[in-house]
Amino acid sequence: MTFNPAILTDHWRELLDGMILTILIWVGGTVLGLAIGLVVATLQLFTNRWVAAPLTFYVALMRGTPFLIQLFVIYYGGPSFGLDLTPMVAGVAGLALYGGAYFSEIFRAGFLSVPPGQIEAARMMGISRLSIVRHVQLPQMLVIILPALANMTVLLSKETAVLSVITVNELTSVVQSIGSTTFAFAETLLFLALVYWAFLEIVTAAARRLEKRVGRFMLRGQG
Repeated sequence: MTFNPAILTDHWRELLDGMILTILIWVGGTVLGLAIGLVVATLQLFTNRWVAAPLTFYVALMRGTPFLIQLFVIYYGGPSFGLDLTPMVAGVAGLALYGGAYFSEIFRAGFLSVPPGQIEAARMMGISRLSIVRHVQLPQMLVIILPALANMTVLLSKETAVLSVITVNELTSVVQSIGSTTFAFAETLLFLALVYWAFLEIVTAAARRLEKRVGRFMLRGQG
């Protein structure tokens, strides 16, 4: 069987739908993961140990187990706990919980990077704990943790390919379906690799641009 790229154009609609769904899942999982990470890091650092302990266990569990197993537990094991989720919802939830654990560690490191003297000075001025987080710690640590946040965001985009194992009809699943019916595995898998490579390059370039803009903004703020 010869290499025939025309197979891709014959199935352009399915491939486009798969790409769109992949991007939506990635955006949804990343935004939720960032929110989870920020909340978890804040609660770990600024509440008592009874709240922090289970969150620390969650982070360790997510970081210490394969993403594939986590997806299986959420989707196939969920009904045993009363969670009968659709593949799409289970996929986004899995991606968010997985990413949230890593994002929380990044946010926690960012909070700890702010000099304690600044926090003490803010307290002495009578500023509330929440205002200190919002107006003192978050702006300063954002520049420091932005590269790490960008790297994790890029990694999450690659994890979307795993969602095909729970029947989410994203790009990898579509490519596998086309390959199995046409036997054009070389064409479809090469296309899949190129799409992910191009996507990651775009995301990485956007993240670098954002880092520069935030850096310039912070420098102007300090000027």
